[in-house]
Amino acid sequence: MLNFKNIIYALSCLSFSIVIGAAVYEHMAVVPKWSAAPPASLSMFQGEYGLDPGSFWSMIHPVTLVLLIISLALFWKTKSRQNIAAALVGYAMLLVVTATYFVPELMAIIKSEYLETVDETLKGKADLWETLSLVRLAILVILSVVLNMGLTRVNRPASDANM
Repeated sequence: MLNFKNIIYALSCLSFSIVIGAAVYEHMAVVPKWSAAPPASLSMFQGEYGLDPGSFWSMIHPVTLVLLIISLALFWKTKSRQNIAAALVGYAMLLVVTATYFVPELMAIIKSEYLETVDETLKGKADLWETLSLVRLAILVILSVVLNMGLTRVNRPASDANM
């Protein structure tokens, strides 16, 4: 039976999946272009009509966090709590790493002065950023699987002896 709790949990999973989908899209369509030959390849971020992915990310992360927190509260007394808590804690930790490393490093790279030549140091930073970001994405996928597996758990109280 579909109820409010299950709808919120499903929306949490959907929001988490949107984060992953956007990250996959960026890694397949955007990152290869800007990291190809910096600083010349960074022009997509510059000028009046430059790409600003931050506006999307600054909206989806809070929505996902709020949905996960509400789901955790609603499912606190069920076995699904473990799945939601694991995804929430892992996601929160990745957001801290994102805020302290990925965003500042990306901003430093993309705000580099435009030049027609490739800066090998900048290229190395871009390649490292991309590799670490792929690791971050893999962790997000694992957390998503854990979160989604909680949807299939029977929602009996966590203290049931028949777990």
